[in-house]
Amino acid sequence: MSATAAARWVKWTRKAAEWFALAGGALLVAVVLLSAVSAAGNILLNKPVPGEFEIVEIAVAMAVFAFLPYCQLTGANVTADIFTSRLGPRALAALAALSSLVAAAFAALLLWRMSLGMLDYRADGEITHILGFPVWLAFPPMLLSLALLLLSGIAAVLESLSGAGGKGMEQE
Repeated sequence: MSATAAARWVKWTRKAAEWFALAGGALLVAVVLLSAVSAAGNILLNKPVPGEFEIVEIAVAMAVFAFLPYCQLTGANVTADIFTSRLGPRALAALAALSSLVAAAFAALLLWRMSLGMLDYRADGEITHILGFPVWLAFPPMLLSLALLLLSGIAAVLESLSGAGGKGMEQE
């Protein structure tokens, strides 16, 4: 892959991660509004939104997964800077590449195992207790997020190895 093609691919991955994060944020806003409506309905009419807990549980899980690729590409994950504060730029770039490679490998493992879990839920026909929502339907958005996390990890490795440190490739 040429440097220009890699830069375009990283730029696309960044844009997709941004859109996923925005969708996750919108989903959390919707959850907050749903919870407020349910609380108000419970207080005023003694009628909360049926299955609110199930909706919140599924939506928050989907939102968290939607944020992961963006966190990977922006370096927003938790770091222990106390151990790396005295390292030079090359060592920091190597550590960033290694951690991004580990994140990509972990995303691949989760993608594989959660795909199998989704197939099991689908085969078993498991549904939520109140709404009767098929549990497996919550998995496809999370699997897409994990696929994007895998791509984001690879993009972050490319950025680290190019010396961009997560900043330069998207500007080319």
